[in-house]
Amino acid sequence: MSTGDFLVFYGSVLAVILVCRCVPLLFLKGRELSPRVSDALGLIPPAAFAALVANDLFDPSVPLAWEPIVASVAVLLVAVRTRSLIWCALVGMGAYALLALVL
Repeated sequence: MSTGDFLVFYGSVLAVILVCRCVPLLFLKGRELSPRVSDALGLIPPAAFAALVANDLFDPSVPLAWEPIVASVAVLLVAVRTRSLIWCALVGMGAYALLALVL
């Protein structure tokens, strides 16, 4: 790929990204979103995080391993009780390390 082709490609990608990210912000500036839309947008970060975690827990190319599943159950219990991301991370890492040592 020549430098000119790369610059055209890079500029096109940059323009599409800017349009997709900036135009909605400009149109919604100063407007109040409905509660349903706000609630739906609030679900995007947890859904993305859950997809990343589920991808690591249930990877079809890896044989079933119990350590991540048991560690995730411990994290789920801590999450329900404390609702703290730092405690979830600490318990998850600790449970996974402990299970890796034991099993």
